[in-house]
Amino acid sequence: MAKRIASAVVVLIAGLIVFIATRPDSFHISRSRPIQAPPEVVHALINNFSKWPQWSPYEKVDPNLQRTYDGPAEGVGAGYAWKGNKNIGAGRMTIVASNPGERVTIRLEFIEPFAAVNQAEFILAPGTTTTHVTWSMSGPNTFLGKAMMGFGLMESFVGKQLEQGLTDLDTAAREEALKATQSAQAETPHLSPAP
Repeated sequence: MAKRIASAVVVLIAGLIVFIATRPDSFHISRSRPIQAPPEVVHALINNFSKWPQWSPYEKVDPNLQRTYDGPAEGVGAGYAWKGNKNIGAGRMTIVASNPGERVTIRLEFIEPFAAVNQAEFILAPGTTTTHVTWSMSGPNTFLGKAMMGFGLMESFVGKQLEQGLTDLDTAAREEALKATQSAQAETPHLSPAP
C-alpha cells in the first residue's frame, strides 16, 4: 500500500513539473482604465519617479522604504532605486523611452528577494474628457514564475497591484489637474467693467 501511495506521489510530482515546464517562457500582464485628466498631467506623474509616492501601490508596501534617485529628474535616463522590507525587496527602475502624453517605458530590475529584469510600460490614449491608460509588465518567466502563472497566481497578484495603481493614479491626476486649473485661473487678470 505504501509503495502505491509513493508511486502515485512521484507520478503526481512528475506531472506537475512537466505541466509547469510547458508554461510560456515569457509573461505579459496588463490592466487599463480611463483617468479623469489630460494626457500631459498623467504623463508627468509617471515620467518623474519622485511623483510615484502619490500613486504607486509599491510605495505603500513598506513605510520605511529607502529611495534614491539619479540621472535627470524625469524622462529618459531618470533612475530610481529602492530598498525595503522582505515584502518589497530591492531593485532599480530606469526610464528607457518617453513620449510626452503617449508612452513611458521602464527597465525594471529586481535584486532582492530574487533577481529578474522585466519591462513596465504605460500607454496613454487621449479621449474627449479622459486619458485611457494601459499599464503592463512583461519579461522572461522563471520556473517559479511559470508555476505561479500556471495556477493563475501571477496574473491575479500582479493584476490587482496594477489595478490599484491605476485607481490611485486617477486620484492623483485629478488633484494635479485641479491644481493646474486653479493656478491658471488665479493668473488670469480680471478686468473691471467699463465705467
